[in-house]
Amino acid sequence: MSKVNASIPIKLHTAGLIVIKDNQLLLAYSNNKKAWYLPGGKIDPGETALESLIREIEEELHVRLNKTDLSAYYHISAPAFGESNSVLMEQDCFIGPASDHYKASGEVGAIRYFSYDAYISQQPVVPGVINAFKKLMADGLIINAIKA
Repeated sequence: MSKVNASIPIKLHTAGLIVIKDNQLLLAYSNNKKAWYLPGGKIDPGETALESLIREIEEELHVRLNKTDLSAYYHISAPAFGESNSVLMEQDCFIGPASDHYKASGEVGAIRYFSYDAYISQQPVVPGVINAFKKLMADGLIINAIKA
């Protein structure tokens, strides 16, 4: 029997929704992890990232998005928050429409739009969300009001 190499990370494949409104990013509060995340979740076997995201958004935010509502944006690789150090989150992110119809479900405690500064001033911060903000700011999609 061979040993599992502890230095090889376990990859958690997920899909995330990027929604920007008034220079802020939509985040969902995970009741389980007690932290704010990009809406979305784990990709089930047999699903594409896009199919997973559509399913997860319907479950979490009570909105059925169409494939045509979503545009592939980028991929995040970051430590999976709340998991052991050997778990790496691999997240395909899609830009979706801003909507007043998003409503938190039982899976999420709340949804809220955050500026970068508001997000980093609360605790805990999730590495994948920080990566998303940095990418959005680098691409000029979110402008950080307070320059470091």
